[in-house]
Amino acid sequence: MKKLILLILLLIYVDTFSQTKNKKDTFTFLVTKVIGDLNKDNLDDKVIVTQDTINQKSPYKLQIFFAQPNGEFKLIATSTKAIAPQYPDGRDGYRTGDGFIDITIIEGIVSVNFGLLRGHFEHKYRFQNGNFELIGYSLISSDGHGTMYTTDFNLSTGIRIEKEESYGEDEKAPIITKKKILIRPLPKIQDVEPFENELY
Repeated sequence: MKKLILLILLLIYVDTFSQTKNKKDTFTFLVTKVIGDLNKDNLDDKVIVTQDTINQKSPYKLQIFFAQPNGEFKLIATSTKAIAPQYPDGRDGYRTGDGFIDITIIEGIVSVNFGLLRGHFEHKYRFQNGNFELIGYSLISSDGHGTMYTTDFNLSTGIRIEKEESYGEDEKAPIITKKKILIRPLPKIQDVEPFENELY
């Protein structure tokens, strides 16, 4: 009886192991690839965004690679949360008009840009403390009824500036609010999820 139980457990283990080993990466569609020096070593690193087009939500995967002196690339960070899925409620679900636009690299900072129905926002990451940390968030949006909202949040300093201003016929003096909100430790790229935090 003990031999039979051991045999069954062994078969279950082998089956589970083979399924795990054969599990393929479904993020096969290349959305974008951006090149730039991210760690000040004068080598061109790369950021790649791929998409799973089989999954009904069409999620994205963001990967950051550091160039090595021998011409190879080393994976430094991966996130399937940093970019919201193309169809959060599935392909047949409600569409908001929000979505991923592109990635840019400027002076060693990775910016992930998103479009909104009436505006856009951006997450800025820099390599520090052994990871890519969120150092900036900016938002520009409109309510569609004559009011524009702007947010600029420097997470490194903790300074958050919000501006509300009118446009069109009913122009009024802008309302500017400045706050200090320290977030420590700074969020890592693997943990940031768009639309899931009211601060960024």
